[in-house]
Amino acid sequence: MSRAFLIVMDSVGIGGARDAASFFNDGRPDTGANTVAHVAQACAEGRAEEGRSGFLHMPALDRLGLGAAVRLASGAATPGLEAVPEGAWGAANEVSKGKDTPSGHWELAGVPVPWDWGYFPDRQNSFPPDLVAFVAQAAGTDGLLGNCHASGTNIIEELGDAHIRSGWPICYTSVDSVFQIAAHETHFGLDRLLQLCQDIAPRLHAMKIGRVIARPFTGENGQFFRTPNRRDFAIEPPAPTLLDWAYEAGRVTHAIGKIGDIFSHRGITHLHKGKGDADLMEHLLRLGAEAEDGSLTFANFVEFDSLWGHRRNVSGYARALEWFDQGAARFLKTLRPGDLAIFTADHGNDPTWAGTDHTRERVPVLAAGLGAARLGQLAFVDVAATLAAHLGVPAQGAGRSFLTQTGLKAVL
Repeated sequence: MSRAFLIVMDSVGIGGARDAASFFNDGRPDTGANTVAHVAQACAEGRAEEGRSGFLHMPALDRLGLGAAVRLASGAATPGLEAVPEGAWGAANEVSKGKDTPSGHWELAGVPVPWDWGYFPDRQNSFPPDLVAFVAQAAGTDGLLGNCHASGTNIIEELGDAHIRSGWPICYTSVDSVFQIAAHETHFGLDRLLQLCQDIAPRLHAMKIGRVIARPFTGENGQFFRTPNRRDFAIEPPAPTLLDWAYEAGRVTHAIGKIGDIFSHRGITHLHKGKGDADLMEHLLRLGAEAEDGSLTFANFVEFDSLWGHRRNVSGYARALEWFDQGAARFLKTLRPGDLAIFTADHGNDPTWAGTDHTRERVPVLAAGLGAARLGQLAFVDVAATLAAHLGVPAQGAGRSFLTQTGLKAVL
């Protein structure tokens, strides 16, 4: 029985979104944002030389069709990504109204978001007084620190000492639909932070705030460091997803990285976490070799986004892409005859763009196991429908399997 792998390269967009003009970064529309193309162009022009050099080098994914998918999505030049595709490749369009992690992942798993997300648009005094009072009461403190839009690394540098002195949690948000709480693992307590986030999550979810995120850190005297013990308390998907479809059909499902948090741990047999993407790659390589026949493995690699995209660090983003490509090449060698592996993304985060937010873009769909094929323009939900068809489990979403549309089947 064949296996399925869905691998999300968080924020690795390829431009060309039809509705990009409706999404903004610091007041500038996302029209023209293109994460992969702009990184490749910066590399070719010598503008991404920190810790690496030369053209963007991603031979494994380019052979699957990455460069071709960028050109299909947006017509942009992709210096260094010009291979003739040997995989099945296309570009997918999102219909959900957010350019955030839950929207992209849920829609890739067959469930577009049917509502408008709630946000905190004010950059200072971001949270309404009644919510501030509610969170402070839940924390057992007289108040909160932060209450603003902020970078997670910057705000602990600015307020970490005050947090230790006062015991008040640091609460902040961004242009995403999130409520984040940073707290010191020792002085505040990791278990206390996680319990606080769990306790307040239902109130935030009722406001259609997508995630309450615990952001623990350690350190002293202004030298603070976030730890890998982050936890997302996400609103539940509004309908069964690909994970539920497979799980209910009796298939083993593996979730690597943030997938458990994003899907509220629904439809998951085994969860595989790690301190960073290097640990997650080891999980993917191990499951490529060992995952059960008929199983679904769903992985998220987040550091493109969290470490480099939001910080608008082009060299770092390029290094992450090249590192991931090396891991992808190793993973592809673990696949068995009949397996299907799809590499895709959930949104963009162009490190050359204005602001610090995600960018509205199409995403690549690169399939290993089907031979060479041009899939064309797809919907996010087509990814879920395809993997369900490959596994032989009933799909409950609106997507169309590109196996059915093209007559392809996994042969590897």
